[in-house]
Amino acid sequence: MIILAVVFLFCGATVAVVQHQYQVSKRLYQAASETFTAPSGTDTGGDGDDAMYQEKKKVPVGELAPIKVDFKGLQKVNTDVVGWIYCPDTVIDYPVLHGATNDTYLHHSYDGTYNASGSIFVDERNNRGFTDPVSILYGHHMASGRMFAILDYWQQQSFFQAHPVMWLLTPTQDYRVDLYSCYDTSAYSDTYYLPFYLEDVADYLGRVESYSAIHTGMQLDVNSRYIVMSTCAYVFEDARSVLHGKLVPLASAGGEPLYWRDATEEEEKELEEQENENMEDDAIEAEVIRGAAAA
Repeated sequence: MIILAVVFLFCGATVAVVQHQYQVSKRLYQAASETFTAPSGTDTGGDGDDAMYQEKKKVPVGELAPIKVDFKGLQKVNTDVVGWIYCPDTVIDYPVLHGATNDTYLHHSYDGTYNASGSIFVDERNNRGFTDPVSILYGHHMASGRMFAILDYWQQQSFFQAHPVMWLLTPTQDYRVDLYSCYDTSAYSDTYYLPFYLEDVADYLGRVESYSAIHTGMQLDVNSRYIVMSTCAYVFEDARSVLHGKLVPLASAGGEPLYWRDATEEEEKELEEQENENMEDDAIEAEVIRGAAAA
């Protein structure tokens, strides 16, 4: 009886520790999003190009990512941060890590601290910068629904239609991730074979598309680059849920525009109105802070 009591207490303590780590991880990544990201067109606290909008009367050219990421700030925390993965209206809003091995961030957060929730990380076999034909991103399937736990949602056609794209931001190039295939597979399946030659890429794309539970009709070509997002599944032994996406380069890096042109007269007026609105908002915020301090 004494032994059973000790085992019970040990198991209970272990569960409590893990649950605590899950809560720590949740707060950590929420704080990271609040600190290092902002909607496109706002200030992240980095060396942004927002002044180009007003001071030089320039407007960006091309499609931009919907958020901005302060990669300089993130890489001061950890130089292994190579990107940020974001899907609006979902929990997917995380820094992406690339460690020396696949164990590095399996149970370590983006700041390097130990945590059972781990991080979203790139396969050790891939090069940095998403330059390979196919890059694999891993994340835990958390019982709380966080990290990559919702990947299997895309197996529902209705969910896919409501969330057909994600966004992958990096310090040098941002991408729209056009999603095209989602299914459950074995951890030992050919999904995890990384093709590096054009003939292998064509065969790989055809196979993973044929596995899909959804149908997109997307045109896939061997000259584009792709990512696979992977997490544990519990539908059979060693099961994994995977979601494939095509990387479409954007005209931004870290959410900052890469290309600019002179604004038209109408656009200049809009920029001036926006600047005036921002100044009014700043004045109101300052007044509220002063009032709170006085109270």
